[in-house]
Amino acid sequence: MIELLSDPLVQRMLIVGLLVGLSAPVVGTYLVQRRMALLGDGIGHVALAGVAAGWLAGSAADLAERDALALPGAIIFAVAGAVTIERMRSRGAAADVVMAILFYGGIATGVLLIGAAGASNANLLGYLFGSISTVTWTDVWVTAALAVAILVVGLGLRPALFAVTHDQEFARSTGLPVAALNMAVAILAAVTITVAMRVVGVLLVSALMIVPVAIAQQLTHSFSRTMHAAMVLGAALTVTGLSITLEHNIQPGALIVVLGVGAFILTTVGRALLNSLRRVA
Repeated sequence: MIELLSDPLVQRMLIVGLLVGLSAPVVGTYLVQRRMALLGDGIGHVALAGVAAGWLAGSAADLAERDALALPGAIIFAVAGAVTIERMRSRGAAADVVMAILFYGGIATGVLLIGAAGASNANLLGYLFGSISTVTWTDVWVTAALAVAILVVGLGLRPALFAVTHDQEFARSTGLPVAALNMAVAILAAVTITVAMRVVGVLLVSALMIVPVAIAQQLTHSFSRTMHAAMVLGAALTVTGLSITLEHNIQPGALIVVLGVGAFILTTVGRALLNSLRRVA
């Protein structure tokens, strides 16, 4: 393992994995608090359509140039999808219905556009389930910039964002710009999804945002501690999953999610047993 760390590819994988593992649970904490844990799935599928649009725009270019256009396309489509969901939710529309429409429409549009752009099934699977082994140093720097932006906004505005996600009427009575802060959470979710897409893919991206938070909630009781614990857990799960895939031929995105779900089950069972022992005592 020590020898592998000198490989630039391994270094890029671990750096990107660590950045995504730290930043994704920050936004996931707000989504769980708002009971919108599935928002990531809806936006993720819209992001796939953005990836396909980027590929289609660069269909006459080589593979590297088409990949370079995929991320901007994903960001534009994901942000547009997040803004649409938030605007319709604020107007009283059922958020789950809107997300379902974006969920199915996004993935169907993405598959059709990727096919029209001449991409292979391997390219499609890479975006659906992650392709962290293909990251370049440019991807690392872009991921770092976006992850820092997520952490700065998510942590810097935590008191205001918590107030809005916990009780919007109270936040409005204190003079907070509720609509702007709600939109900020939606846009943060969109950016987080595009950042995490290369690690676990659009089909599993929501799990990286939500599962560490679900585990942290079993261990802590305050919003701030839950967020910090989820960040540590997200980073640990991502780095552990990538480390295992370096030794074994396993799909890293799926392994990271399976490790997270396994940790959640163990934590839930352990907490239940501990509570039972306390009641007996």
